[in-house]
Amino acid sequence: MLQSYDARNADIRYSVNGVLRHRDEPGLSPFDSVVQGGDAVWEGLRLYDGRIFALDAHLTRLRRSASALNFAGIPSNADITAAVRETLAANDMRDGVHVRLTLTRGVKLTSGMDPRLNTAGCTLIVLAEHKPPVYDTSGLTLITSSVRRPGADVLDPKIHHANLLNSILAKIEANVAGADDALMLDSRGFVAETNATHLFAVVDGGLVTPRTVACPEGITRDTVLKLAPEAGVPTEVRDVSLVEMYNADEVFCTGTMGELAAVTTIDGRVVGAGEVGPVTAKLSGIYQAYARANAQEL
Repeated sequence: MLQSYDARNADIRYSVNGVLRHRDEPGLSPFDSVVQGGDAVWEGLRLYDGRIFALDAHLTRLRRSASALNFAGIPSNADITAAVRETLAANDMRDGVHVRLTLTRGVKLTSGMDPRLNTAGCTLIVLAEHKPPVYDTSGLTLITSSVRRPGADVLDPKIHHANLLNSILAKIEANVAGADDALMLDSRGFVAETNATHLFAVVDGGLVTPRTVACPEGITRDTVLKLAPEAGVPTEVRDVSLVEMYNADEVFCTGTMGELAAVTTIDGRVVGAGEVGPVTAKLSGIYQAYARANAQEL
């Protein structure tokens, strides 16, 4: 699965610390911490009719991650929201838009790993693109990656950090295998997530999803866990084995960039009927309606 290029993004403008630039105009210092060491946190936001779903939850997670990394001069939620609003207005965007927020530790005095070299506070980058949900709605193919998701003993997954090499290595394996994405296990051999999304399995009419012991807490995931019981679909959060995924009635993944997307093949095994199942279709519709109805004004 390769995202397609949207020609409407040819002349978009992005924001770095409130300064808008054309996408082809460089705006990030080579001394910035994200360039020096991937030292940054990030969030993905989705715009529905001029409003953003779960904006407060995303900003809370961003701030929590930045605080855990001991960032100094973290911008206020009001300042971040203003930067998002300005970027969207500059690009005349209202719907079918994905916004990537990146907050770095900031610019260093000289090249090096030591955070004491940062004296100017954070760098806030706002990148908005015309981008409807990116996954093929007819069903995704996954392969299990040899690359494992690290647990809290290596790097606490509750930090939503921008060092994504672990997931990129898994995605490379999926690309080589001709799959859409990679399923990643934790260090114990249980299912963690894909290289980009959380996973749910439909078993006997209910949902099971892995614990977030080796993957970030997902806002779309949390929303599904809230909406499913209200729709008569029981949920369970526990360790999930790969074999359970193989034998599930349905499997789907969740994320801001792709919303809910069915998985129809894992490691060459057809999941369920090999098509979008009724529970996946039902919850996908419920989620989309809920996200639109509950998106927040900027």
